[in-house]
Amino acid sequence: MNILIVGSGGREHALAWKMAQSHHCDNLFIAPGNPGTASIGTNVNIQVNDFEGLKKVALENAIDLIVVGPEDPLVNGIYDYFLNDETTTHINVIAPSAAAAQLEGSKAFSKHFMQRHSIPTASYAEFTKENYADGVDYIKSHGLPIVLKADGLAAGKGVIIAFTHQEAIASFEDMIQNKQFGEASSKVVIEQFLEGIEVSVFALTDGQSYQIIGHAKDYKRIGEGDTGLNTGGMGCVSPVPFMDETFMKKVEARIIKPTIQGIQSENLVYKGFVFFGLMNCGGEPYVIEYNCRLGDPETEVILPRLQTDLVSLLAAADNGTLEDVNIEYNSGAFATVMAVSGGYPGNYKKDFVIAGLAATNNVPGVIVFQAGTGFQDNDIVTKGGRVLTATAQGSTLKEAVKTAQNALSNIQFEGMYFRSDIGYEFES
Repeated sequence: MNILIVGSGGREHALAWKMAQSHHCDNLFIAPGNPGTASIGTNVNIQVNDFEGLKKVALENAIDLIVVGPEDPLVNGIYDYFLNDETTTHINVIAPSAAAAQLEGSKAFSKHFMQRHSIPTASYAEFTKENYADGVDYIKSHGLPIVLKADGLAAGKGVIIAFTHQEAIASFEDMIQNKQFGEASSKVVIEQFLEGIEVSVFALTDGQSYQIIGHAKDYKRIGEGDTGLNTGGMGCVSPVPFMDETFMKKVEARIIKPTIQGIQSENLVYKGFVFFGLMNCGGEPYVIEYNCRLGDPETEVILPRLQTDLVSLLAAADNGTLEDVNIEYNSGAFATVMAVSGGYPGNYKKDFVIAGLAATNNVPGVIVFQAGTGFQDNDIVTKGGRVLTATAQGSTLKEAVKTAQNALSNIQFEGMYFRSDIGYEFES
């Protein structure tokens, strides 16, 4: 089978690493990829929203399977594009339709969906420029803290947690009136703040049946002890100790099954991954958000833990046998720790040479996944805020985290920073 992965980050490097292990994988292409994926497959210099370019690559290389990593092409209709072209309709594209991708592309759509199907989530209201004054009044009467979310895609930056009414109103004005996130914040969803621990569960669905393929706890804050600004993710651990059989049964019965049934009953075409962003509120799960893809850096920890052949799983999602697949996991605990550029998530410099990659790639029990990297002459250099991540396996979470941290200590680039306390609440 010839496979094309769409994307260029750590998620796509992890997907390439996992899929290359399958005996079903003959040739692997990544568009546009990064230096990490180049060591596994063939990078092609096509951007993720260049559907015409991706189609050309697919036809020239007799692609059988396309796996879409980032959210933009999903919301922009990559599934529909390939399905509706008679030259590419035979290709198994792992992605929801554009209509189904609104579960991620529109916060208001997803909240209405959860409401229709009685899926537990925070209470909310939505506002636009037309009813801006009503929004201000709603904020003034709302309890604190209060959560404001840009309705559309905002590259992971469209969520504000305000601890005073003044701060909330100022943020609301920035989003609606000053277009802080462009068209993404032309509508704003204002939510009840849920107190608890944030976790993620990942499933693969064909729109009718599903398989849970992993779960993880992500650490968003830049600083030790979950302090400082929010980031795209500074590390993950899996399995999460409190996500035991009792909790997961609640997640499946109250959230996953109703979601898949809702997708089916509303005739949404969905063949791909579902990311359930959850809040564990005293043992009770609530949905914070849906993503229509795998997360980053969660992918870098759940795929090494997943023992089942991923390519076989994706084929099963296409041929109607997904419910018959047995999901198996590797033993032990897994942790991934992200190394970022100095200044991130604010302003940072690029193009610093990364040293120590080759030696770290040979450390037993460690995998280095590249995210914001690029080639410069004969060197691999930094190209993003989140540069790379080390994933490790251990008999305990503490051991896995320590191994990943030790691996990162062998890598150097100017301004490099990583949190030393990933998984800190599970160390005792």
